[in-house]
Amino acid sequence: MVKTEINQILTRKVLGLTFVLSAAAFAFAQEKITITSTVVDRENTPVPYASVTFTNKANPAFSDAALADDKGFYTLQLVPGNYDVTVEAINFKKSTVARQITTGGTMETISIEEEETGSVVAPTQEIEGVTLTVQATRPYRVELDKKVYDPSTDIISKGGNLQDVLTNVPSVSVETDGTVSMRGNSNVRFLINGKPSALLGIDSGANALQSIPADQIERIEVITNPSSKFEASGTAGILNIILKNSKGMGFNGSVTGSIGYLPTTNLNTNLSWRKGSWTWFLNGGGGYREGEGRNENNTRFFDPVTGATTSYYEQNSLNKSENDNYNATAGFSVDITDRTSFNLSGMGRAYKSFSDNNVDNITYNAARIVDDFTQTNALGNSRNFTIQGDAGLDHKFNDNGHNIYLSLSVQQSDNRSNEKSTELDNLVPRYESQGNNHTVNKAVIGKIDYELPVGEVSKIEAGYRFDSNNNDYDFLNRETNDQFIMQTVNGFSGNTGYSETINAAYAQFKSKVNKLGYQLGLRAEHSDIGIDYLSLSGDASSKDKNYIGFFPSAFLSYDLGSTNNQLLLNYSRRINRPRSWFLIPYPTSLANRQNLFRGNEDLNPEYIDSFELGYAIQKRKITINPTLYYRSTKDETRFVVMSESPGSKILITKPFNIGNEYQYGLDLNATADLLPWWKIMASADLFGYQSEGEYYDATTMAKPLPFDGSGFSTRFRLTNTFKVDKTLNMQLQGFYRGGQETASSITKPMYVLNFGANKTVLDGNGTLAFNIQDILGTRGRESTNFGTGFERESMMRWNPRTFNLSFTYRFKQGEKVEQPKRKKDINNNSSGDDDMQGPM
Repeated sequence: MVKTEINQILTRKVLGLTFVLSAAAFAFAQEKITITSTVVDRENTPVPYASVTFTNKANPAFSDAALADDKGFYTLQLVPGNYDVTVEAINFKKSTVARQITTGGTMETISIEEEETGSVVAPTQEIEGVTLTVQATRPYRVELDKKVYDPSTDIISKGGNLQDVLTNVPSVSVETDGTVSMRGNSNVRFLINGKPSALLGIDSGANALQSIPADQIERIEVITNPSSKFEASGTAGILNIILKNSKGMGFNGSVTGSIGYLPTTNLNTNLSWRKGSWTWFLNGGGGYREGEGRNENNTRFFDPVTGATTSYYEQNSLNKSENDNYNATAGFSVDITDRTSFNLSGMGRAYKSFSDNNVDNITYNAARIVDDFTQTNALGNSRNFTIQGDAGLDHKFNDNGHNIYLSLSVQQSDNRSNEKSTELDNLVPRYESQGNNHTVNKAVIGKIDYELPVGEVSKIEAGYRFDSNNNDYDFLNRETNDQFIMQTVNGFSGNTGYSETINAAYAQFKSKVNKLGYQLGLRAEHSDIGIDYLSLSGDASSKDKNYIGFFPSAFLSYDLGSTNNQLLLNYSRRINRPRSWFLIPYPTSLANRQNLFRGNEDLNPEYIDSFELGYAIQKRKITINPTLYYRSTKDETRFVVMSESPGSKILITKPFNIGNEYQYGLDLNATADLLPWWKIMASADLFGYQSEGEYYDATTMAKPLPFDGSGFSTRFRLTNTFKVDKTLNMQLQGFYRGGQETASSITKPMYVLNFGANKTVLDGNGTLAFNIQDILGTRGRESTNFGTGFERESMMRWNPRTFNLSFTYRFKQGEKVEQPKRKKDINNNSSGDDDMQGPM
């Protein structure tokens, strides 16, 4: 075959497949069954990359299509009925045969000829539950209520971790300090396999993201406007990380090892074994990583009345870190009966790190002459041990989609850290501080999801969810006095207990009328939150927050004449509860006495109303998915930098419910096959924003300060994939983040360039990958903060340029075995994940 012709037919048929699946997603009046088969020639030799289309004679909405792999195998799910099966392949004549689909398994092979019409050969062979998968040729697909990103096509993050993968996901941005945002909003809710997970910790941070290897990620679901079926937390939306849990006949799996600079090493494996009705799996590994961050702060203090400069303060820091992490997940699933299955798994994670932070502190007078110069050295150690157990039971009442799913998750995370900070004056210690923190997080999550078909094209879904989170924070901060005697800082030491109990219930109805598909839902959540604080000096406070919220959602889809022209309109209401450590009313660390973080126990949740209007356009070699969106946020949370007291040079960063924010924008994602050897994936987010509100700080006492601001910003990402030959591919990716301005800060633009390449070796069983992150050394954040009597310019760089080399070896894969799956939604292209048991 000619390579150009193969690429053309792959492009044409895979694009067609995407939107045929979109139409089929509305057809969930009946339970679908999995069928597999092979396309062969007259010599019974497999025909690679054949396009197979199943056209339902009674209802075109039930039609579907598949693309055979390089061995002629294909698989898909169909509603039972009569079909016309059309097969096309390069150098073979188009062939159409009739098939009646009644039961799942292996269908008769279809033989096609170069000169004549094909005929049916070979008898039917019943092999229940066998499913063969073909790698998607598109890195992402757009569905009714989410975008689904496939990291297997991402060369740049090979050998990396979850944080590296997220930098390539459409609509998602990762800041230099590891903060993840969606469409400029960092209030993102992380889920692992459809539920909160101790694998990321109760308060997800950059360290947690770096502990999940990229090769263990099956896909990432970007849910910018979740339905009532999902938990209501996270005003920016939900990132659902689906981990690999391969299930095949016999023993199969893969091992990936990588090395890089700054020094990194990783070794991870994914193993599974199936025999009879039992499937066992083991995923795990570990790694070592060094980091090097730089932070520069230059603060000008001035008289708030006259504006005259009074002094300057400069801080320059270099923070070096060493991190070790290990994780393992093991479990099994078993088919108890033909309709009932049970799964059980356990996860453990260990993490430890060491940091060495050196800071130069320089004080100037108004004439910019040095008044004082000191150096601060902070040595830190932290370790974490996390365990999690999950159990699930799935039951099908019948074959028509009447199902129930039950699951329970128990999680605990133990975090310990200590930090020793010494300030030196001409290499002589001036004072010393020590901080010891111990945090224990416990969580229990139980849920039930129920599905009931109504008539031919309708379905009712309902469920209940229980969340219980208990976090215990112990902080002990000490420092030396004038006589260099170590003593406890009672005001900054103590205990905070945080408890959160959420009871939630939801119901939603799905149906379709002609070309209009709709889904209406309502979720109710009762939240009971308690905060008990007691410092060693005797200061005590107790807060109890108790509230009920109702969260409606509505999704509409309209077929504009064909499956490649669909209009999508949706609405949802959501909540963002403050993270527990945002509520701790004292600094957790005294290592940097000039810049402290302090929580706010009076912080309230944010509420958001979100609207989206999307349109899916498909041409032969290009897909474009624009989405217009509008968000209105009430009681928006913002971090404000302020002086500790009037005239003080100590700056406090503290969260406040500032007021309201309104954001509107265009989220555009596209793919294109520019040439047979050159493909691109592009994403753009162009958004405007307006904030209005006020806050109080110690320098103005009872007088409120305005927090108004408006502006327009952009984010662009372009990934180029070049196919050099059958075994070698390269990627070049560019990212640009526009500047942003509020009433109290200005953030400058940033651009980044990355490169990756991979080569298939060992007859397709191995993959060698190489990548360079931040080729130009430009990844960093520069900002300016304003406040009463001060102006601070800051520059942060998380890591310098890095290199990574990885090797993956795949054991000979057995045939994929179908696991009990959730019945597809009428308005959703995806069949869900085997281990999610619903997203509630």
